[in-house]
Order: sequence, then C-alpha cells, then structure tokens
Amino acid sequence: MALNLWNPATGLSIPAILVTAFLLGMVHGVTPDEHTWPITFSYAIGAYSTRGGLLAGLTFSAAFTVQRAIASELAFLALARWMQNPRIDAVVYVIVGLTMFLAGQYILKTGKVFHIHGVKTHQHGFEETRDIPPKLALVHGFIAGWGFGAFAIILYTVLAPGMHSAYWGWAPGALFGLGTMVIQATAGALFGHWMRRAKIPEHLARSVAQTTASSTLRYGGLAFMIAGSASLMFPRLSDWAIVTPIHVHNLHTLGIGFVLVAFTVLVVGIGSLVHAMRKARRLARS
Repeated sequence: MALNLWNPATGLSIPAILVTAFLLGMVHGVTPDEHTWPITFSYAIGAYSTRGGLLAGLTFSAAFTVQRAIASELAFLALARWMQNPRIDAVVYVIVGLTMFLAGQYILKTGKVFHIHGVKTHQHGFEETRDIPPKLALVHGFIAGWGFGAFAIILYTVLAPGMHSAYWGWAPGALFGLGTMVIQATAGALFGHWMRRAKIPEHLARSVAQTTASSTLRYGGLAFMIAGSASLMFPRLSDWAIVTPIHVHNLHTLGIGFVLVAFTVLVVGIGSLVHAMRKARRLARS
C-alpha cells in the first residue's frame, strides 16, 4: 500500500506506521515550521562552522526527538485530546519565546542574563559575545516539541494509537523526531559552513555570527511571546490562516506559525546577518 503523507489512514501495519512517521519528520524538517527553523538557524549561525552548525542541529533535534517520543507514548495512552487544546500551543509560544529571548541575551557579554543595558563595545565595533552552550539547544528542543500542529495531529491521533502495545507507543514519535533530525542537522551544518566561508576576516566572523544569533533569538523571542499572549487573549487568532493549493502540511495553511518563521528567520535573522556582515567588511577595509 502506498504511503499517504497528507492524510495517513488508520489501520496501517507497524512498519508502515514507522516509515510514515520518519518521512513525515523529514517533511516537517524541510517545511517552514516555527518550532524548528528559527532555533536551528540561530544556533547554527552562532556556531560559525560546519561542525558547530551540525552539532547545533543534532543537539536541538535530539531533545525534540525525546519530547516527541514521550508525547507519542502519552497519545497511545489516550491523552492526545488533552494535548490538542489550542491554548497549549499558545503557552508553548510564550515559553519558547521567553527561552529564546534569555538565550539571546545570554550570548551578549552583559554580565548577567537579565541585564539589558550598559553593554560594552568591543574594539572592532561589535558587542562582546560569548559562545552558545549546547545545553541551550537541548532546552529549546524539548520545550518547542510540545507545540501542536498538523504533523502532531497525525502523529498523536493516527500513528501512535496504531501501535499494538504501550511498550512501543513511543516509537512513531521517535521516528518522527529522527526524520526531523536528518533535515535540521543537515541545515545546521550548511548554515555553519556558509558562515565559515563568508568573505570576511576570521577575527570578525565570530562576532558577526554571534551578534546575528543574539538578535535573532532576542527579537524572535519577543515575537513568539507576543503571538502566544495574543492567542491566549484572543483564541480566534490561532485559527487564522491563508489556505494555499499546496497539499503539504505547513504549506497548505499559512497561519501565525508561518508569520513567526518569516519574521524571525527572514526579517530578523537574515536582516541582522546582512547588517553585521556589511559592518565587518567596512571594518576590514579600514
């Protein structure tokens, strides 16, 4: 039987369930998902190397995989309806946003995470930064995984309940996470590799990468908190979406999640990167 990644049927065999979960995870990793791309982009750029970007993608995705395995098991135990509450997604936005903001603030060498003024200026014109600890990506991956969208609905209501035993209820979530990991780790490595090969002096590359990561996490985090808070106050906001003819989840309905991805990665992330690289090239010429 051909696999259906758009609307998988119930009653699939165990191998078909696991293959479907893995392939859905890969599609999830490719499409513009607010729970993956903003964080992977930030940490991979901040790592400014192929190895560092790969590690960032792997670390984030590993925690995400653990979360999806846990949630898959809970879904098998008939708790999927509780996890479908739209208010949970809004709360996750707020928590993820706060974590992003604090991580972005941590990258700046301001002495304390909550200290947001009096930032010292480095001798080459960039704010002083510190390396991003891998544990931040772990925290982000586990928290972000609790977001609930089209992929999660399929995973928790069709694939996980289709397993024949509670001992294996976690498996579809784990395979879904591994599929996402393949894409996100590859993307992280490519982001880091691209940053490493940017035509700017080595001594400026670190500052460009980490100031970009800090800006993306801080302003993206604020956007997530605002979106989550607004969704809690105005629940209908969660249902707003533009429907497209593309029958691929995350591309068929473009809602608040797509707006967050576009703002965080394209507007803040790419915008900050271009600005920082221009500054670095001016400094290099002078």
